Amino acid sequence: MSLAQKLQEKFFRYVAITSQSDASQDTVPSTTGQLELAKVLQKDLTKLGLIDLEISEYGVLTGKLPANLPSDYHKVPTVGWVAHLDTVDVCLSPNIKPQIIKNYQGGDICLNAEKNIYLTTAQHPEIEKYIGDDILVSDGTSVLGADNKAAISNVVVALETLWENPQILHGDIYVAFVPDEEIGLKGSKKLDFSKFPVDFAYTIDSCELGEVIYQTFNAGSAKVHIKGVTAHPMSAKGVLVNPVLVATDLINSFDRMQTPEHTEKTEGYIWINGIDANVLEATVSMNIRDHNKTLYEARKQQIRDAVEFLKLRHPKAEITLTMSDTYANIENAVTDDNKQCIDYIYQAMADLDIKPQTIAMRGGTDGSFISSQGILTPNYFTGAHNFHSNCEFLPMKSFVKSCEMTLKLIELITK
Repeated sequence: MSLAQKLQEKFFRYVAITSQSDASQDTVPSTTGQLELAKVLQKDLTKLGLIDLEISEYGVLTGKLPANLPSDYHKVPTVGWVAHLDTVDVCLSPNIKPQIIKNYQGGDICLNAEKNIYLTTAQHPEIEKYIGDDILVSDGTSVLGADNKAAISNVVVALETLWENPQILHGDIYVAFVPDEEIGLKGSKKLDFSKFPVDFAYTIDSCELGEVIYQTFNAGSAKVHIKGVTAHPMSAKGVLVNPVLVATDLINSFDRMQTPEHTEKTEGYIWINGIDANVLEATVSMNIRDHNKTLYEARKQQIRDAVEFLKLRHPKAEITLTMSDTYANIENAVTDDNKQCIDYIYQAMADLDIKPQTIAMRGGTDGSFISSQGILTPNYFTGAHNFHSNCEFLPMKSFVKSCEMTLKLIELITK
């Protein structure tokens, strides 16, 4: 089979396993489908010569493809690839039914005739860049799942290629397939790094052909809990402390122009993304984001200051703040000693005639956490478009290029 045929076969097989994560669950993995997928991958990778394949109690699958280098070969870096097992929950069906549009000739694509769902060129003009290509799409009732099963397929097919072509030299290669990336990088935070002893790693978790990401947000969250004082309205004067209004005062203390809908590129924000309130208490939830570490810390301090002022303004209310870091900017971990792994990406793209598109991601990847643990983990493209949408699509030529990137990186690292 050709590389394209192998990728399509693997992709259809893996997306058939429902593995949408569930943010309402406290367990890792949050859904049984992710564990099922890990078990399927464990069997697949065993056939490809990987050893030490283990699934942890958290559903993290790790394994190693041993080097096949001659005894007198020079020292080669140990490299890893990370991909996440879950697909995102964006209130669409968790069951993915992929289809392939052969030799796309332009115009709107009917994803689902029965439900009258279309991928239109009016909303997604980028689709017409791929006239003449075969394009993977969903049936319109779910995401496609290229995020991140395109990456899983990519890594497995690359390892299969090495297994089928033992003359291709390579050093030790480790893999880690982790759950619950879409709900806070929970799986990568459960990774046992003694089972992933690499010099650096890669994720394949961005979109269009050529995308390179080694800049992500520094990310955190905050919750402010407000306990008011209840009283009957007939005797409320000087007694009642309305937690809903206290929460409103807190929210109004932040700049409305420093929110997701008013920022772009590397601009950060504080996002009020939840309010739970009644006559007795209220909780305000916030996300904190900034690419710049200093500005990120300043935004955290801004929240602390706002809460302290709120306490002065409402001395009878009980107000508590909890704050935590979620992940860090990959770029924070880049040094002169480890940036070679990023250079390999650009060299691979040059060798494959791919034009790089370096992006500061307004989000994070598993590499955002892993990099903070001392293993620099940049990210490159799957080839797909419109992640987290029922109009997600994956051109096959871009999918193939993504896998060729993986194989080219192995070649460059081994030289």
